[in-house]
Amino acid sequence: MAIGVGVFFGGRSVEHEVSVISALQALHGFDKEKYDAFPVYVSKEGLMYVGDALGEIGEYRDIPALLKKSRRVIGVQEDGRLLLVRYPMKRFGCSVCRAADVAFPVGHGTNMEDGALQGYFRTLSVPFAGSGVAASAVGMDKHMTKAVLRDAGIPVLDCERVDVKTFFRDTESVLRHLEESVSFPMVVKPLNLGSSIGIAKVSKAEELREALETVFHYANAALAERAVPCLRELNCAVLGDPDSAAASECEEPLGAHLILDYSDKYLSGGKTGAKGMSAARRKFPADISPELREEVRSLALRAFHALGCRGVARVDFLMDGESGRLWVNEVNTIPGSLSFYLWEPTGLSFGELLGRLVDLALKRERENAAVAYSFETNILSGLAPGAFGPKNASPGGASFRESSRSGGSEVPK
Repeated sequence: MAIGVGVFFGGRSVEHEVSVISALQALHGFDKEKYDAFPVYVSKEGLMYVGDALGEIGEYRDIPALLKKSRRVIGVQEDGRLLLVRYPMKRFGCSVCRAADVAFPVGHGTNMEDGALQGYFRTLSVPFAGSGVAASAVGMDKHMTKAVLRDAGIPVLDCERVDVKTFFRDTESVLRHLEESVSFPMVVKPLNLGSSIGIAKVSKAEELREALETVFHYANAALAERAVPCLRELNCAVLGDPDSAAASECEEPLGAHLILDYSDKYLSGGKTGAKGMSAARRKFPADISPELREEVRSLALRAFHALGCRGVARVDFLMDGESGRLWVNEVNTIPGSLSFYLWEPTGLSFGELLGRLVDLALKRERENAAVAYSFETNILSGLAPGAFGPKNASPGGASFRESSRSGGSEVPK
């Protein structure tokens, strides 16, 4: 019997449309003999929908019309499977629309890639592909990522974190501080977004002000770091889990600007951008020495393990083209197009990559099943009625102590 795979995408994120592209690439890449893959679209309001039309890219030209063809659902766990149940439920008959053995998130950005969706699956106790809650959350927070990588001895650029409230409370002080601590030219970016949304290179105070105001339209915190001279970007993907992982071939993205922006990444493949990251301009394999290639791949593996990633992740690097110095820029726990194009030269097809991700999800669930998540105790059996009422709201109240004594059980300390 084919394994049911629910591909989750969309969501309350400025990277919503990019997620649609990546997810539909994956949806149509699954081996249909082994997997029953189906789309689960999360709207910009955070509502879930299923339906065959959701698997066709052309339908997204008119999302309101698309949703009228689709069925709103909620998730319910039963026997380790995720049931997508019609909402509102039918008064009579079965309300289950689809069932997934594995949830397969292909969401980018906030509420989808940052641990929120992963926490939902974890709470329901259903298998899901990709990194867990902690790695997803850390990977989305660029400042926290740098802290973890720096602690692991992995090179990262120094940076300053700027909070939106601090900025608007005393803008001039923030601008002076950044100019002194970071210095121009510098790069400003949102703390927790990808796809190069809101990123800018600035060379003077007025540009810095405008860049931060743009960032705070999309995020509550920004990151500022010194711009790398003679910048070259290198990317490398990693596939695996803490037990075993492998690095892909390396690429060098080529942007039309000093910093690769959203249009370079996603709109260069055509008017609809339907080819996603696989259509972005790049040198592939990257034109680098064998020694640098191995350094990039080694650092990518170290970064993957330092953050505790699983599944596939893409590690992005910055390099000074003159000195050859290399820094990890960020770790994408759900990379655009799942970075399938980086694996094809290694002999791993897109379909095989998707199958590996499902296998890793099921492996993690088997490991989780071996862990105890409850502790048997009779502490509640001895509680007297009303022990935690208004007069005895504290566990240290008299009623709690007396009831525990009368019940014959000792309260754990």
